[in-house]
Amino acid sequence: MTPADLSRTVLHAVHRAVAENALRAPLPARVRVERTRPGGSGDYACAVALQLAGDAGLPALEVARILRERVAAEPGIGRVEITGPGFLSFTLDAPDDSDQAVLDAVREQGSAYGHGGALRDEVFQFHHAREVRAAVTADAVRRLVVSQGARVRISCEGAGEEGEAEWGLLGVTVDAYGTPPVTSPADPSAPLIPVRPVPAGATARELLERLGPDATRWGLLRPASHDRAPLGDELLVQGEANPLFLIRYAYARTRALTRGAAALGFTPATDAAPYDSSARPLLDLLADHPRVLLAAARHRAPDRVARQLEAVANAFFDFHDSCPPLPSGDEKPSAAHRSRLALAETAGTVLAGGLSLLGISAPAHL
Repeated sequence: MTPADLSRTVLHAVHRAVAENALRAPLPARVRVERTRPGGSGDYACAVALQLAGDAGLPALEVARILRERVAAEPGIGRVEITGPGFLSFTLDAPDDSDQAVLDAVREQGSAYGHGGALRDEVFQFHHAREVRAAVTADAVRRLVVSQGARVRISCEGAGEEGEAEWGLLGVTVDAYGTPPVTSPADPSAPLIPVRPVPAGATARELLERLGPDATRWGLLRPASHDRAPLGDELLVQGEANPLFLIRYAYARTRALTRGAAALGFTPATDAAPYDSSARPLLDLLADHPRVLLAAARHRAPDRVARQLEAVANAFFDFHDSCPPLPSGDEKPSAAHRSRLALAETAGTVLAGGLSLLGISAPAHL
């Protein structure tokens, strides 16, 4: 069971409690679970009982008890405890199986890992100024919400110096120009949603000539939309200080590992051997990836995806340095090497898929 699975399980328990009239409270859109902090109990913790207590008119401990009995019997849940003022603490069954399930899901879904249907009933109509950062941000938001099942239409104001040709080179498409009605003709319930990041302070043509499309998109999307976008030559630096280079280098390294393993005559296997503690940060980030994508889509925040990819890349290199996926010297490939290779390839798939959602390429060679 992944963190995203556990979140859905707890949310389902809330829905059941409300449907059975055991709990009278508004249904939350989602439930957040977090890794238990050092010294805490169980694998994950959740504060949903405290969140619902006020509206339910019950003590948080009572809400926690109502939810505990509905979660405890779910597959994959080993134990549910109530701690503190009403926190739910979860111990999962077979954590190694959970890790394998994440890796198998990534291998099965490929770059679509983390995509889902949570927004399948939503229709969005985004509207932005004729300015390069607004256009790129709206395009990235479109990619994110579509990955979660939503339908999207994007319109752009008519005035401005930007041209469609330069936007096309940045992967941007616009469905209509001019200010549309405040609701979509296709769905009157879809209000016009403005996309208004801090302007780039440069035109698309200027940025393309200086940085190229990938570095331009990264520079515009990595900062939160309310922050200024640094668009200097540091975006072209080929070193670890440049997060875009780090992410792309991590992906290229995973592809090189696959080629190296093939030359040595072995292939990855998700169930070949258990992982040690050095793999845990990377495994947790990969398991959490679907939740990050959904949150980025809900909040229309592509910067969240960028930060997630940076974390995955850093965790991959830490794992790679501690547990090399390829044997060295006269060492023969072992089950441990096959499982490490599987984890490395999974990390590469997530990195490439995340970059694709940002409209950025992931070259196999750097």
